[in-house]
Amino acid sequence: MEQTRIDKDKCSYQPGWTNETSEISNSSIDQAFQYGVNEELDDSGGYIYEFRGRLSDLQSNLSLLHQLEWINRQTRAVIIQFSLYNPNVELFSSITLLVEFLSTGGLDPQSRFEPFSFQCKVFTVILSIIRIFFYYYLVFSSISQLVCSILYMILIIYLIIEQVQSMIELKIKYFYQFWCYIDIGIILCSWTSVGIYIWRYFQVKHISDLFRETNGYVYINLQWIVYVNDLFIYLISFCCFFGWIKLIRLGRFNRRILIFIKTIQHARKDLLSFSIIFSIIFISFLCLFYLLFISKLSTCSSLLETAEMLFKMLLMNFDAYQLINASTFLGPFCFSLFIVLVVFICLSMFITIINKNFRFVRHHMKHHHQNEDEQIFRFMFRKFRRWIGRL
Repeated sequence: MEQTRIDKDKCSYQPGWTNETSEISNSSIDQAFQYGVNEELDDSGGYIYEFRGRLSDLQSNLSLLHQLEWINRQTRAVIIQFSLYNPNVELFSSITLLVEFLSTGGLDPQSRFEPFSFQCKVFTVILSIIRIFFYYYLVFSSISQLVCSILYMILIIYLIIEQVQSMIELKIKYFYQFWCYIDIGIILCSWTSVGIYIWRYFQVKHISDLFRETNGYVYINLQWIVYVNDLFIYLISFCCFFGWIKLIRLGRFNRRILIFIKTIQHARKDLLSFSIIFSIIFISFLCLFYLLFISKLSTCSSLLETAEMLFKMLLMNFDAYQLINASTFLGPFCFSLFIVLVVFICLSMFITIINKNFRFVRHHMKHHHQNEDEQIFRFMFRKFRRWIGRL
């Protein structure tokens, strides 16, 4: 358990936050009043009490810390970190409980639970040598998953070769194309995730070895691995996002999808101006609802949750009675103002912009219509010529 002082005090004290020699001869209690640096904690600095020993000793030490006012008015936050391990399924869990003491006198509790399923048996260790070269971070549970991973990496290598040749051929013009950034995003996210997986694999192997050597009687801080794992998941998400965007390009031979793409392209200036106006209005309402109802509604306890609530209002998926119960006048008034300005006016502007540009694009395509079969044939022929030139 860690606690941080509000003035970033880094001095070490005797029990009771005094500089005088104490009569208490308890190493755990003495250590709780000693400031720990980052290298010792593998985390942010603070004053640490480690839960070690028998349950009766832990209860006695916690009672003594309470008497010595280990947590007092100078305390900024109390963090409880511990790791769990289930040997039956080889499941690690990193748990962080945080209570922050706000300057207003309130408390801000937070919690985070991160499970990790790592298998370190001999068979999986042999397979891990193969797995570190592939994209997926999960354990290969089937042959189809392994085959898909191999095909994915082959396609990534082919995409790299294709983009390098296009860059050599087009030179600076290559970076004027929109789709080149989609391809670069897929390549960077894929190979970065492979690198993170390799690093994470060896870190987990080190933790597993340490756990076996100490028979579990050691504190293993998984917080850094949690952050890296989150980054890994973000990379996978962006890679899937770029992949689906690239898939839309294949639908450009369909007339309806082509009209949609052309409409967005033609309306980009108007949409940019509209997005600026909409962002200003939305941020204004975000501040309004957050400041008015932060202490009355759980959905307004943070800016992120308040933004989520406002987006639900846009979709008309919100319980208006919550605002009425929070404030008889301000609740309905702010809700009505949001509906009128954002839903009625802003969304009407958005629909008008799309409708206007859609009519223009559809009228323009009637006079410049090209046979879809001819477009597909020209596309396939161009790709075939490029493929022949690379042989």
